Amino acid sequence: MSLDAVKFDTGQVLELARKTFEIEAAAVQGLAGRVGPEFAEAVKLMLACQGRVVVMGMGKSGHIGRKIAATLASTGTPAMFVHPAEASHGDLGMITGQDVVLAISNSGESEELTSILPVLSRQGVPMVAITGGMQSALARHARVALDSSVAQEACPLNLAPTASTTAQLALGDALAVALLEVRGFKEEDFARSHPGGALGRKLLTHVSDVMRSGDDVPKVPPGTGFSDLMREMSSKGLGASAVVDDAQRVLGIFTDGDLRRLLEKGVDLRSSKAVDVMHANPRTVRPDALAVEAVALMEQYRINSVLVVDEAGVLCGALNTHDLMRAKVI
Repeated sequence: MSLDAVKFDTGQVLELARKTFEIEAAAVQGLAGRVGPEFAEAVKLMLACQGRVVVMGMGKSGHIGRKIAATLASTGTPAMFVHPAEASHGDLGMITGQDVVLAISNSGESEELTSILPVLSRQGVPMVAITGGMQSALARHARVALDSSVAQEACPLNLAPTASTTAQLALGDALAVALLEVRGFKEEDFARSHPGGALGRKLLTHVSDVMRSGDDVPKVPPGTGFSDLMREMSSKGLGASAVVDDAQRVLGIFTDGDLRRLLEKGVDLRSSKAVDVMHANPRTVRPDALAVEAVALMEQYRINSVLVVDEAGVLCGALNTHDLMRAKVI
């Protein structure tokens, strides 16, 4: 249908949007007033689960179930989604007695779901139900039933699952949040399940993962002439060079910034040695430090490069802001 074929009323559209928000907010707020001991019992069941939380649901409830399973899995509770229709054609074999089933259905009477409830019961699989039908077959078969009923859908026809699916999602999120808190789930745990995300990179990436090492690290002995020092810096492209003794212990560093400052002072550098121009006792970082610690160090002292040393002060690497940017740590 083209826009010309309907009477478009901007005010009416905005009013419908606001009404939708009000109805769905009321649906979620209603959950807060009904949550009770059965919610804690559901959390205890899922916490004690030795296998996986198997989330099931048909239609729109299935879409919500997939999201809940993903949230549980990423916050420390092993979970997966199994489609009820596929379960009755072989996928029930994926569910074991060590699992807990989290079944979602607004009516509690979805045929594809109710048809497999007796099988799950015979297998001794404990079940948590999220349903608006507290007298339904699903609620009767469940060990714990959580009431997700809503007064009305946001759909003007009161047919399309809208407020009811919002309530289901909110209950699933509440379960996930309660479980992660009881488990003592921390930022580091979250990062391990999100290694490709920004938090994962910040909490899992160590200096040793991003630093330059071996021949890529610019370094010279203290007696190196200024021309050779500059040649080393230019060839390695770090914007700095370490000055090391015979045991490879760091004595100092010379940077592009040091060069500019000396030139501004009019210092004749032609006869200078590395030991004459280096900055002694430079800021360093250990290879097992988090890369974000190197970022904090560089920001605190307004430096663009930092040397990496071991416990004995021996040079083992170097990195600059470009290395950290490539690793997406900053």
